[in-house]
Amino acid sequence: MARYSSKISNKHMVAVRFSSLGDVALTTGVLLDWHEKHGTMFTVITKEAFEPLFDHNPAVLNVIGFDDNDLHGQTQAVIFRGIMEKYRDSPLLDLHRNLRSAMLARIWRDAIICYNKMALARRIFLWSKGRFFGEELRRYSVPQRYAIGLYDKENVPSAAELRPRVFLTQDEITHAEELLAPLQAEGAPIVALHPFATHEAKTWPMETWLRFAALLRNEGISYFWVGQGDDMPEEEHPRSFINKTGLRELCALTSVADVLVTGDSGPMHLATAVGTPALAMFGPTCKEWGFFPSGEHDRVVQLDMPCRPCSLHGSGTCPRGNACITGIEPERMLEELKTMLA
Repeated sequence: MARYSSKISNKHMVAVRFSSLGDVALTTGVLLDWHEKHGTMFTVITKEAFEPLFDHNPAVLNVIGFDDNDLHGQTQAVIFRGIMEKYRDSPLLDLHRNLRSAMLARIWRDAIICYNKMALARRIFLWSKGRFFGEELRRYSVPQRYAIGLYDKENVPSAAELRPRVFLTQDEITHAEELLAPLQAEGAPIVALHPFATHEAKTWPMETWLRFAALLRNEGISYFWVGQGDDMPEEEHPRSFINKTGLRELCALTSVADVLVTGDSGPMHLATAVGTPALAMFGPTCKEWGFFPSGEHDRVVQLDMPCRPCSLHGSGTCPRGNACITGIEPERMLEELKTMLA
C-alpha cells in the first residue's frame, strides 16, 4: 500500500525500520542524503537495540525504540495509534514493508512512501537461477531501493551517495584506541575480525577463522575479534571483544581498525558507516540482493558456483556442506587483505 502526495518534501518525516542490524544501518545514509538536500528532519521508529545507530546523526530529530514486548497485540496497536496522532501531519517513510510496518501504514493519515523491496524480482531471479531480472536487481542497492520512494527510479542517487553513516564522538574513538593499543605495534595496521552471521552458511566455521588468525600472526598482522556469539578459545581471549561491547563501542572499535574481515553481516555495513574498508566473503547470498558493501575500498570475495544464490537470506541446508563459503580459502582472504593494507 502506498499513498503519495506533494508533501514528500515536508520538513519532518517519520521513518520506520524495525530490524535487522544491517538493514537498519543502511537507512542512515538515505536519511542523511535527503536531509542534506531538502532540510528534512526525521523521527525514526526502530527496535530499541538499534537506537544508538542514530546518535548524533544530523538528519535525526528523535528515535522511538521498541523492545519485543511492545510489538505485539493490543500494546502495539495502542502505541502505533499514539505515534500516528502525534505525527499526523508528517509523511510516513516505510523502509521495512513487513506486516508490522503495514499495520502502522494502515492507520496513517498523511502520505505514505514505501521501500521498493523488489521482492517479486528477487524471487523470480532465484527461481530462474539468474535468468531473469538480474540487470535490474544489480542496478539498485538496498539503500537505493529505500530511496526510490523519495526520488523515483530515474533520479535515485548513486550507491556512494547513500552509504550508511554512523557518527562517533571523539571520546568514543579515543576510548577504542586505548583499548586496542596493547594489541598493536606502533604504526602497524590492525584488523578487526567478525566471525558471526545470522545464518551459519554466510560465514566460515570457527575452525577456519582460527586458521585465518594463525596466518595473520605468521605475517605479523595485529588483529582483534568483535561481535556477538560464542567466544574464542582461551588463547584468543586477550584479543577478543566478543560479547563485551555495546553497539556504539563496536562501531568505535571498528573505526580504529584498518580493515574489517567478515561474512555477509550487519557489522560489514557498520564498517562502511564508520569509514573502515570491509573485506567480505559472500556465499549463499549475492550482489543482486542489494547488500554488497558500498565503501570506496571495500572488497568482496565469492566463488563462481552454479548453485549460487540458493536463498534470499542465507538460511536453509546445503547438500554441498556450504561449499560456497567453506571453499573460500583463508590463504586467498589473506592475499586480499595484504593488498588492501598495502
